[in-house]
Amino acid sequence: MKTRMSLLAIFLSLTIAHAAQGQSSLEKVVITYPSRSIASVDLYIAQDRGFFRQEGLSADVVQVRGNIGVTALLSGDAHAINNVGTIIRAMERTDLPAKVVSQSLKKNLFWLVTKPEIKSLSELKGKVFGTTTIGGSQHLAAVRLLQKAGLDPDKDITVVIGGDVPAQLQSLVSGVIQLAALSPPTVILARDKFKLRIHGSTLDDLPNLQNGLAFSEKLLRERRELVKRILRARSRAHRYFWENERGTAEVLANYLKVDLAVALESYRLARPAFTANGLPTDKDVEDFLRADAEVLKLREPVPAAKIFDFTLQREVNQELGIK
Repeated sequence: MKTRMSLLAIFLSLTIAHAAQGQSSLEKVVITYPSRSIASVDLYIAQDRGFFRQEGLSADVVQVRGNIGVTALLSGDAHAINNVGTIIRAMERTDLPAKVVSQSLKKNLFWLVTKPEIKSLSELKGKVFGTTTIGGSQHLAAVRLLQKAGLDPDKDITVVIGGDVPAQLQSLVSGVIQLAALSPPTVILARDKFKLRIHGSTLDDLPNLQNGLAFSEKLLRERRELVKRILRARSRAHRYFWENERGTAEVLANYLKVDLAVALESYRLARPAFTANGLPTDKDVEDFLRADAEVLKLREPVPAAKIFDFTLQREVNQELGIK
């Protein structure tokens, strides 16, 4: 009996040692994202379905506010950021040593939401709008819809930092803010659980290149193969998103703590907003930069080459057979 117990102890110790060795052989990378929503679904899938591990990576997918993610990228504390909309707006105003190399979303996934008593957007004059990052994709998408409703967002609306999308919903319910731009699944909870009013979607708005992956020029120059490994993991996850509705909904339900039915509806609502291969069209880029120049009051659109470089994403697509 003692011999059998000793053998079992030796086996367990060897198993634990092997597992620890396997874990230590993975290269750690840090990727930031700004808000818990379906917009970051490719990162959730890459984690949950093991695509990062297939590339020999141990990925810390960390939620931080968009501007903090940009700072972490430029300082080297993060290898990549998911909220490319925020860094694009910074790059349109100044020179930053970074490039957007992959694009997962080509349309904004936001719905303007208020309390039921506000029956039209014109009634929001003098009210408070909560957003994740001032100048980010969520903020500017809402600005365009408010302008269409005849409001001057610079004068008629007070904009405050309201946390991520689930936090904004709670602030809206409690009355701290009167307007939020919510994405799935939070907008579904707003509609069904809290009976809030949905005023319109940004899906019909101009192309808005919101989520993807951006890297520092230093990492692109010095660790090209590491960048490709990160892109391959994300690209496999992106393909999984398109090919596996049920599996994607299960990942969403797990990461965002919602019922499977809500996750499925979120998937179906959001699917048209995603690129098929991590690449926007040239027209999407052109329209996006032109619209941004108008909102940001730039003299002319920033050249696409200053911001985007999809060379490595195209290489990865060829390697994986993604068209």
